[in-house]
Amino acid sequence: MTTPEQRLARLGIELPEGPAPAAAYVPFIQSGTLVFTAGQLATEDGELVVTGRLGDDLDVDGGVVAARRCAINILAQLKTALGDLGRVRRVVKVTVYVASTPDFTRQHLVANGVSELIGEVLGDAGRHARSALGVTSLPLGSPVEAEAVVKVDE
Repeated sequence: MTTPEQRLARLGIELPEGPAPAAAYVPFIQSGTLVFTAGQLATEDGELVVTGRLGDDLDVDGGVVAARRCAINILAQLKTALGDLGRVRRVVKVTVYVASTPDFTRQHLVANGVSELIGEVLGDAGRHARSALGVTSLPLGSPVEAEAVVKVDE
C-alpha cells in the first residue's frame, strides 16, 4: 500500500512546515475526529507564488498553479497537526475561494487544482465535497485561498 508521503515523493513535492498565520487565528484546530484548517493562501516560503485576479490578469492555468499551492499548504497543515498523513480517513469538505472579475465563471476549474492534488496524495480518502466561490479579492493579493475539513483517526 502506497502512503501519502510516498505519493508526495513520487509527485516531487516536499511539504514545508505549515505556514504561520498571517493574522489573529490558528492554522488548524482539531475537535474530536475532525480537523479544520484555516484558509491557506498560494504561498511558498512566505511569498505568494502568483498574484492577480482570474479573468483580469490571470487565466485558468495560472489559477490552477495557485490552487495547487494552496493544496500543498493544506496538506502541510495536516501533516503538522497529525504528524502522519496516513491518519486522514476522509477529506470531508474543501472550500476554495477564487479572486475573480464579475464575469469570470470558471472558479470550479481553478478549484480542481486543489481537489486533484489532494486526491492524488490521499487516494480515496481525498475524495471530498467542495464549494468554489468567486470573490472580489483575497488576503495579500492571493488569487486563491482554500480550506478543508478532514476526518482523522483518534
